[in-house]
Amino acid sequence: MIRCVLLAVCTLLVSCGEGEPQTMIHSLVKETQHGSLRGAWADPSRDVQVFRGIPFAQPPVGELRWRPPAPLTSWTGIKSAQTFADACYQEFSEDAFVWSRGEFDRSEDCLYLNVWVPVDQTEPLPVMVWFHGGAHTGGFAHVPLFDGTELARKGVLVVTVNYRLGPWGFLAHPALRSESEHDSSGNYGLLDKLASLQWVQNNIKAFGGDASNVTIFGQSAGSMSVCALMASPLSDGLFHKAIGQSAACFNRYGRDPSGEERGSKLAAFLLPDKAEISAEDLRGIDNDALLNAATASGWDQGGGLIAVDGWVLPDAPAKTFASGTQAPVPVLLGSLANEGVELLPMNADLTEADFDTYLNKTFGDLAQPIQRAYQTELSQSPALALRSINTDLFMALPMRRWAGHQANIGAPSYLYYMDYVPPAYQMYRADQPDLNLPDGPRSAGAYHSGELAYVFNNVGKVGDFWNQDDTLMAERITDYWTQFARTGNPNIAGQPEWDPYSPETHNTLTLNVEGLQIPGALREKVDLLDRFMNKQSSKNSQ
Repeated sequence: MIRCVLLAVCTLLVSCGEGEPQTMIHSLVKETQHGSLRGAWADPSRDVQVFRGIPFAQPPVGELRWRPPAPLTSWTGIKSAQTFADACYQEFSEDAFVWSRGEFDRSEDCLYLNVWVPVDQTEPLPVMVWFHGGAHTGGFAHVPLFDGTELARKGVLVVTVNYRLGPWGFLAHPALRSESEHDSSGNYGLLDKLASLQWVQNNIKAFGGDASNVTIFGQSAGSMSVCALMASPLSDGLFHKAIGQSAACFNRYGRDPSGEERGSKLAAFLLPDKAEISAEDLRGIDNDALLNAATASGWDQGGGLIAVDGWVLPDAPAKTFASGTQAPVPVLLGSLANEGVELLPMNADLTEADFDTYLNKTFGDLAQPIQRAYQTELSQSPALALRSINTDLFMALPMRRWAGHQANIGAPSYLYYMDYVPPAYQMYRADQPDLNLPDGPRSAGAYHSGELAYVFNNVGKVGDFWNQDDTLMAERITDYWTQFARTGNPNIAGQPEWDPYSPETHNTLTLNVEGLQIPGALREKVDLLDRFMNKQSSKNSQ
């Protein structure tokens, strides 16, 4: 018996005699393409390993600032992967509702990812790669909310990724394009995501993952990135399924699709005495100066930092999807009922007359049908009706269109609408979990980001005021998400049936305690908004 114990220390799998059960000894050291990594146990139960702060590209600093991520160089010995890396450089904020955050370690040297590995595995496992939200200007991969331990216990490998943000990740400028071999600038944050997916292809086998079964998933700006990656020819073969939560990439790019006009204005704001600004000039700008200028100049306002650069995105994603040339992968997509609570301002003083004026001016001959469709919201207040219309216009409609585009090319497509109301909490502040909303922690409705604690099954680790229904919702959502990652179909025994979406049926699973299957959830409202957007597109193309 002593001999068997000694052998177990030296080998991964030993048998202590004929007919006795085998014992799996899981090494915390993994061999990657560039060297060895030593991880840690995720918690005392020792059924999940975590590898923190794994580099997937060279630090994008100095001459590598505003360049595609450079390949790693190999190291000797065993590199520690027991500590999270710094967040990418971004603003500290205290006034962003659920995204409120205090101070944390941040750096330009931030291209690192984290991997959670369940040890009870007998075959290669599906891989889920997470891209966080934050308007492409904030956020990071190791927020407690995104701890992958519980998801990993569902039988998947979980990868969370840092990527360059704000001007470091998305500044487009003619000087940067001129030095690019691809005649491109901007979208460095998207290129970081592509590099992380290439790292997965090259290395995830060492962790027990299946490189041929990779699902990318993200929320808000992360979901927008998932959408954009599906439209990018550079992503071919890097993933096999996609989950998008509360944001698509079908922006109207207007007169500056490349983003270089906006980037040139930011550069001029920073270097007003320079008649002609070079890439070298830009790389000499201090981090804080760059951050402050991006905010002061309004460069980072209005979202849509992803650019049509001719390389990462040869065309506007809306056109790529409409033509059916996007990645033909299964998708699971959806939005929440009250996304606009913190995204869209609400003018409490809005009168019904003002609301009518807005409807007529904006929607023309569709004004009256839209007013009737939103009569319930209007009966509560014109301000609520306006925010509800805009929520559906900017969230529910694009997610439905995305689902429809995939269904049209024969890819399995599953659409959800979450109206379950979670308690609101600060995601980046473990010391301030309760937002102290005047009408209680659940008074924000099904708000933007409200599904995240359920997606990662971390309802006991973040925030306050969780109950048994929250636990049920977390189990339901993680069951659906991980089953989809395994098979491309979220249906799993013990959970309500989820029928695929098609433009004919509009099947939608409502995510709530009941788990209702609703053919055409919000159909009347979204159909009207779809007609409006089609009319706008026709006008713009003339």
